[in-house]
Amino acid sequence: MNIIIKKHQLLYKGYKLKCSIGKKGVKKLKKEGDLSTPKGLFKLGFLYYRKDRTKLTKSKIKKKIIRKNMGWCDDIKSKNYNREIFFPFKYRAEKLYRKDKIYDLFINIKYNYLKPIKGRGSAIFLHISKKNYEPTKGCVAIKKSDFLKILPLINERTKIYIK
Repeated sequence: MNIIIKKHQLLYKGYKLKCSIGKKGVKKLKKEGDLSTPKGLFKLGFLYYRKDRTKLTKSKIKKKIIRKNMGWCDDIKSKNYNREIFFPFKYRAEKLYRKDKIYDLFINIKYNYLKPIKGRGSAIFLHISKKNYEPTKGCVAIKKSDFLKILPLINERTKIYIK
């Protein structure tokens, strides 16, 4: 069963949860930095989490602990575009170990991932929402408590369908 994102709702296995998406809505042809969430059906990657802030219940998907030197490359000049990286890193990259709590728990949405096209968008995650469900820069975000409710139901075959 797929996770469905429709407008500002996440639907999955009987749950109907409020979510936030990109500030500019959903677009079929996403570009790096356009503040939109990509439209389509995507596989899910690893579950990343801050061990110091999140006590995980059982998860059926592969997980990684977020370390202080971890990041995600969003620089089209790098051969590591739209990939996890480690600092120090000579290209632009987003830090995964953050002071705010939005990346305490996230799953990589495999958008533009298999063979990344530079400039098509990177670092699209299902992550923790900011207060009042502020729009994201292109990700999908839900409350941490909601994330922890659906996480045990997500497995290796689960996909996310963003409409």
